[in-house]
Order: sequence, then C-alpha cells, then structure tokens
Amino acid sequence: MTTRRIAPWILLPAVALAAVVAGCGGGGGAGKGATAKAQNVSGSVSVMGIWVGEEQKSFQAVIDDFRSRFPGVKVTYTPAGNNLPTVLTTAVQGGSPPDVAVPAQPGLVNSFVRQHKLKPLDFARRTTLANFGRAIVDLGTVDGSFYSLVYKADNKSTVFYNVQAYQDAGVTPASDWDAFLADAQTIKASGLPAYSIPGGEGWPLTDLFENIYLRTAGPAKYDALSRHGIAWTDPSVKRALGEMAKVLDDPRNIAGGTSGALQTDFPTAVGNVLATNPKAAQIIEGDFVPGVVTSPIKPVTGYGEFTFPSIDRSPPVVVGAGNLVIAFRDTPAIRAFVNYLTTPRAAEVWIKRGGFVSANKKVPSSSYLDSILRKAAQDVTQAQTFRFDMSDEQPVGFGGTPGQGEWKIFQDFLRNPKNINGTTRALESAAVKAYKGS
Repeated sequence: MTTRRIAPWILLPAVALAAVVAGCGGGGGAGKGATAKAQNVSGSVSVMGIWVGEEQKSFQAVIDDFRSRFPGVKVTYTPAGNNLPTVLTTAVQGGSPPDVAVPAQPGLVNSFVRQHKLKPLDFARRTTLANFGRAIVDLGTVDGSFYSLVYKADNKSTVFYNVQAYQDAGVTPASDWDAFLADAQTIKASGLPAYSIPGGEGWPLTDLFENIYLRTAGPAKYDALSRHGIAWTDPSVKRALGEMAKVLDDPRNIAGGTSGALQTDFPTAVGNVLATNPKAAQIIEGDFVPGVVTSPIKPVTGYGEFTFPSIDRSPPVVVGAGNLVIAFRDTPAIRAFVNYLTTPRAAEVWIKRGGFVSANKKVPSSSYLDSILRKAAQDVTQAQTFRFDMSDEQPVGFGGTPGQGEWKIFQDFLRNPKNINGTTRALESAAVKAYKGS
C-alpha cells in the first residue's frame, strides 16, 4: 500500500495566496459576494465521521455555523465511532456511501483512491494551500490530485493529569521517561493509581506503543515499521514493548486494575482523571482529551498537560493524527461545505468549545481558550520530528478495526504484558495477512 506521513507544518512556509472560498470568508464574516453565493447554493450533504458524545456536539456546532451561512444546504451527520472504517467500507462496497466522510486513516483513503471511489477536492486546493500550507496539500495528494483535507489535527504525544492528585503525591510533570515511571510509583504510594487506561478500546494502546517506539527506535525505523518494511518481531519492537510493559505491569497502579481497564472506554478513562475526586492521576493520550467529557474541573488549576517524556534523551518528537475530509460525490453543496472546512472560522467554532487543535495557519493562537491547548498546538507546529499515527497508515484490518489486528493484540498485551515475544509474533502474523490482502 502507499503510505504517507505528515511533515512538521511549521517548517514548511505557507504560500501567500488569496483565500477564494465558495460562499465563505476567512475567520470572521463573509463579504457581499460571498453572501450572494451562499444564497444561491442549495442541496444536501450527508457526512459520516468518528465523533460521538461531546465531540459530536462540537461538530454539530460547526455544521450549524455552516448552515447559518448556507441556509439552502441541509447537512446531516451520522456518527460511526471507532467502527467508521468498517461501516464506511461496507457502505462504499454497497454503492451507498455518504457524500462526505471524515476518517482518520490515510491507509483507508488510499484504498478508496485505488478503487476510484473518491472525487478529487482540487477545487479546494488553493485555499488549503493558503490556509494550511504545502505539507497538508501533499498529505492529501495522490497521483497529482488532491483527495483529502486534514480538518482536525491531533497531537497524541501528551499526558493529561489531575493537578490535585499530583500535588497530593508531591510530583511534578516529568520530561524524562525514567522520572515519569518513578513518579507513577510515588503516586501509587500516595493512595491513588497513577494510570487511567482505556483498554476497552484498542487504539489508545497503539498510541502508547507508537510514542514509545518513535522515541526508542527513531523516525527511520518508525517509517519502516509503518509500511511493514521491517517485521514486528524486530528487536526494536521488543524493546518498545518492554518499556510499555512498565506502564501496564502493575494492576494496582491502574484504575480498576487490568480487568477494569479492559472494560473502560475512552470517555470513562478521561473522566477518571478530569474529576473532582479522581480515580487515577493521569491519562496518556492526545490533546483532544478535554473535549471528550464535560469536566467539573478547570484547565490549569484543575487539570494540566505535559509533553510525552523523552526516552534515553530522545529529541522532541510528536506522534499525531488527523481527521481527513473526503468526498464520494461532487455537487455545489458539497463544494461549499468542504470549502467552509478550509476556513479559520470552521476551526474556531470547535476550538472555542475545547478539545480541538487545527493545522490551519490562519487560526490565531488567541483562539485557544487555555494555555494547555495552545501548548499542544505549538508542540505540533514546532516539533523537530512529526509522524502520523502508525496504525492509521496501515491496512484497516490490521491497524484500525475493533476486535482484530493491532487493537486486539495490544489488548491481549494489556492482559499479559510479560508476553513480549508472543505479542510480536501475533503482530507479525496479523500484519502479513493484512498487507497481503491490501
């Protein structure tokens, strides 16, 4: 399969082009011409995405803002959750895909391109280049045509913690992995588990592995493993699993223990930490953590965030991801909606609700309501090395499907973190099968 990775956006200058958006202005309001165009656009747009719960409410707010500018266009959103790759693939195979989808897997997008199922978004190339920069355009380009837009960017190299829990244990955010692990033992001794782990969902476990692997194996091997250029039985994988086991191997230091973690979904895991009476001190996950639940505690004073620790003096690196806007049909209404998503305003609507980081360079840092998300966004744009979520780049059957492939195998590893050799063999077997069929 063809793999792609996103480059550090800040290192590639934005091209100064005029933002010509069908019916949308940037940031604030639309001009007279844009208003006239908006009134002339009508139709419907069906959208399928991963967002549920609070994130679904935030995306609906984005849709509502679009509708305020395009009252003649009806947009309906269908949430598919973590099953989006399977649900979307089934819909495409059945000949009834949505007009627009927002998956998180470049590998899935590539497969649809190879099947000639997607419509190019070349009409949005200029505004994407002007607002996001060359790296985002390159990420979405296949064989010279622009097929996908990174609407929502995710910095997955973050740790969120409960401020009071850290104060009670007498620890502070660690920049070094060994210190981080030592702090976890100190937190446990204070009477609270250090970790809240959403083991009921496989993808957070892949994120933990990827953060460790990028820091221990380096970007070249990360790229090779992403495309199955090296086997999952490689010593570098075993070393990363050994470090990962140091987080998972003590059930007493996990909220609910191992069995409880395996039944904990992501929103519940976040709620365990972002709470007045927390069940754990920290959760290792992305900058979208605050947008998943309605927290009774406030950023900075109630909860904080820090960068995933360096391992053996590894340089600043970020594992990230993004929700990719793709289109299966091409109509004026669909073009208006996609073009709207390229504007700063479409990002700011969600940013003001929390749990959102944009790759749009035209979004001012002042739009982020707290220093936590502002820092997470800066980490992405200033990282020396940025790599796209490895599991998202791989065949969906291996890297993005509940109950099989990486997701299931890492859940099995959570059950038995001592089984490093068996885990690598299982990963390699599943990868061979998936790549052969892709």
